[in-house]
Amino acid sequence: MGGSKTSLVAPEAALKGRPDPIPTSDRHVVLGTALKAPLSTSQAEALFGCGCFWGAEKGFWRLPGVVSTAVGYAGGFTPNPSYEEVCSGRTGHTEVVRVVWDVNAIDFSDLLKLFWECHDPTAGMAQGNDTGTQYRSAIYVDSPGQLALAEASRERYQQLLDAAGHGRITTEIGSGKPFFFAEAHHQQYLARPGSRPYCSAQPSGLRLDGFAGAAFKLPAQVWNQYDWSISHCVLRGDNTPIQLAPIQP
Repeated sequence: MGGSKTSLVAPEAALKGRPDPIPTSDRHVVLGTALKAPLSTSQAEALFGCGCFWGAEKGFWRLPGVVSTAVGYAGGFTPNPSYEEVCSGRTGHTEVVRVVWDVNAIDFSDLLKLFWECHDPTAGMAQGNDTGTQYRSAIYVDSPGQLALAEASRERYQQLLDAAGHGRITTEIGSGKPFFFAEAHHQQYLARPGSRPYCSAQPSGLRLDGFAGAAFKLPAQVWNQYDWSISHCVLRGDNTPIQLAPIQP
């Protein structure tokens, strides 16, 4: 999974790419939902880059209220790139997880909480043992409201990192970045038979608390399923979505 390019390619030097999408899966291996279905009026989407997309995707698909996840490439210049092209450093893309969620069941702030907690957002063009521009941290959204919330969460998480003696956040936050689906064998990779249990994320162990605009919907029982003090926490967790306990009368 490793790459070696640590500087973003110039747009004019990027690979040409191709007009047609790379073939990929139609349905989510775990959730059973369509990967390319149009959003309903109660759904929203965003892209999250947290290093290698294998482990990051599993972290998101387990959250209650997530309708679908898919891995792919965003933030670069090459249309419809292949995995090998992205890893060459000549497309400008980073590995991302596209998350679609039910806005009535989970808030964008919940997804931001998982994002900041599940990896090292100060690592620059790397994450753990993986080095290259395709492993850089990123959040790409499509609405001004999401953009403002992402920036507010970054500000709060930086305060927490500062207090704990960590470095500066290098996460890109932007909007209007096209998403290109990765190849079929990368989709929900960790849930596929024979998959290699791999995750290079290096969480700080710091938990994101309230920030401007946050409206968390998920209870503590969900976040207790993620113990960032344990190495490769996401790998150790079950593949199935976290089930909420019924509300007691």
